[in-house]
Amino acid sequence: MSETAQLIIGDNTYELPVIKGTEDEKAIDISKLRDQSGYVTLDIG
Repeated sequence: MSETAQLIIGDNTYELPVIKGTEDEKAIDISKLRDQSGYVTLDIG
């Protein structure tokens, strides 16, 4: 079973895949977030 992360926005819950990078770091795959929710992300940093 693959690991997922849940993002809750209001009454909606989105299941996002957790993937492992080449150095064993974990990342949340948000590639389908906009299609599923209409939201985008912002990283100002």
